[in-house]
Amino acid sequence: MRVLYFHQYFSSPKGAAPVRSYQMARRLVDRGHEVTVVCGNTLVGDTGIKTPFERGRREGIIDKIRVIELDLAYRNELSFLQRALVFLRFSMKSVGIALREPYDVILASSTPPTVAIPGIVARWLRGKPFVFEVRDLWPELPKAMGVIKSRPLLWALGALEWLSYRSAKRLIALAPGIKDGILRRGIDPERVTVIPNSIDHSVFTDADREPWTPEGIGPEDFVALYAGTHGRANGLDAILDAAAELKRRDRADIKILFVGDGAVKDDLVARAQAEDLDGVIFLPRTPRAEVNGLYSRADVGLQTLADIPAFYYGTSPNKFFDYIAAGLPVLNNYPGWLADMIEREQCGFAVAPGD
Repeated sequence: MRVLYFHQYFSSPKGAAPVRSYQMARRLVDRGHEVTVVCGNTLVGDTGIKTPFERGRREGIIDKIRVIELDLAYRNELSFLQRALVFLRFSMKSVGIALREPYDVILASSTPPTVAIPGIVARWLRGKPFVFEVRDLWPELPKAMGVIKSRPLLWALGALEWLSYRSAKRLIALAPGIKDGILRRGIDPERVTVIPNSIDHSVFTDADREPWTPEGIGPEDFVALYAGTHGRANGLDAILDAAAELKRRDRADIKILFVGDGAVKDDLVARAQAEDLDGVIFLPRTPRAEVNGLYSRADVGLQTLADIPAFYYGTSPNKFFDYIAAGLPVLNNYPGWLADMIEREQCGFAVAPGD
């Protein structure tokens, strides 16, 4: 079977981005399918293709996966309007590919929700089966966060969501709350499957993985690690609140390590400096192979989100699965299905928001 796979943030393990779509594509190839991935390019991702772009795209074979990378740069620091333009340009170029490429099934993975557009077009103009993987509920989450307040835009996103769900032959939800959100749109439950995030255990059992201790961390220090996007949704000020309390208690033996980048990182760094939080260490975005070395040195993984009820059952964060696969207990600061799992499986601690 020939699979045309759209995911704007696709990355190989050489990058610093999550690799769910890479792992899914690789498993499909291992089962004898031909997979073509269409993606954009990001600062945190790395498709593995090194040839120059020609006429807005470049192409290569990465671990038996055919990758078409569009020259559409995206980074978390872009303004809302800049992001929207990148999303729309990617979807329009992807529509052209969906109308020309030979394939048997089309798979699209959000976010952004506009990635579903080539699947919708392929379903209705070419009669191709469309599978839609829903990673976040749009427009529910951005509306709950207050990121999008325009009623016409919320209506348009809701209409796109409705059309995406009805055009898809099958839908994949990454969390129970996402499935519930899809079902609220009147979709037949038989068409929806929950497949949470996951991790390839081999990246944590490789004998060549070298522990990495960044500067500023002593051999006896307890290390709390946050590895991921520094965005508004992540509620990272809660971690700095904890750092301030640790400083008040004179607990210099506990270090908090932030690894990654994002829209609020500069604000976090500025606050840590202003409050002289010397127990907090910031590292830039780092390739996954190197970040994996930090898991050998860390003592706990930090999983935080802003206190927004829509997050409780409607997210499936990559970092949580990285932490538990690496054998790290998780400190989680919001209720929901992950908190329930942590308590049930005794793989960490779940605390109330703002505690």
